[in-house]
Amino acid sequence: MANSGGEDRGGQEEESFLYFAYGSNLLMERIHLRNPSAEFYCVARLQDFKLDFGNSQGKTSETWHGGIATIFESPGDEVWGVVWKMNKSNLSSLDEQEGVKSGMYVPIEVNVSAQKGKEITCRSYQMTNYESAPPSPQYKKIICTGAKENGLPLEYQKKLNAIEPNDYKGKVSEEIEDIIKRGETKAH
Repeated sequence: MANSGGEDRGGQEEESFLYFAYGSNLLMERIHLRNPSAEFYCVARLQDFKLDFGNSQGKTSETWHGGIATIFESPGDEVWGVVWKMNKSNLSSLDEQEGVKSGMYVPIEVNVSAQKGKEITCRSYQMTNYESAPPSPQYKKIICTGAKENGLPLEYQKKLNAIEPNDYKGKVSEEIEDIIKRGETKAH
């Protein structure tokens, strides 16, 4: 496998893992807030799953003020996302960000298809015990910006853009508001 350093970094493979992101962690700036080792690996498709938004145990996210992304098995559907190669030292911060300790999400292993049909096994997350709920406009914007930034298929980006958000008009966390502002500045 090629690496950016040009020399063989023996043992590096055991020190990293692959993570399939389909929600707010599509956006590089977002994943780097808690997981600085994340490197773009590829765009990939998760077959026979569907994207949904919801509230774990029926509780609205205090961070996002609306439903947050999850996936569930659904034959014939597909979810596109980004595979990040991450250092295992970031595994606990990723689990923490995904609410594993609180039982909001559970880590799962998924097989995704990269370009040219190559199968890759990745870690991902699935929400437990949730009720479907629309995302806040801010959360939807982060996901759509991440999908565009990483060149997810245009048809899939159109599906994401067509998602009806809730009517939350307040602020989300300061760091997320800053990311959204920077994204809007780049877009113009």
